[in-house]
Amino acid sequence: MPRSVNAVASRKRRKKILNSAKGYFGARSNVYTVAKNAVEKAFTYAFRDRRNKKRAFRRLWIARINAAARQEGMSYSKFMHALSKSDITLNRKVLADLAMNNPEVFKSIVAKVK
Repeated sequence: MPRSVNAVASRKRRKKILNSAKGYFGARSNVYTVAKNAVEKAFTYAFRDRRNKKRAFRRLWIARINAAARQEGMSYSKFMHALSKSDITLNRKVLADLAMNNPEVFKSIVAKVK
């Protein structure tokens, strides 16, 4: 009796990896074993950096809010504390957007919490 190797599933599994490796340099895009390592590493980086992206944006928002608040004579920490005390529930993303694109609105928020 011939050995059953399930070639259909094996081919599908390999093709899935090689399709993920499209556009990679050299053997990484067309040699299965090399492509498998490259794709695995790429997925690891993607998983890690989806979390790092959130941290990076939060740092950017804080820097923007701090710069805008200091122009109004207030530090970031004092501004955020004053916001929470006056029950203004705007998140950092919105505050940073206001500081960049609508400085007059941001100025009015700072005036309200002072």
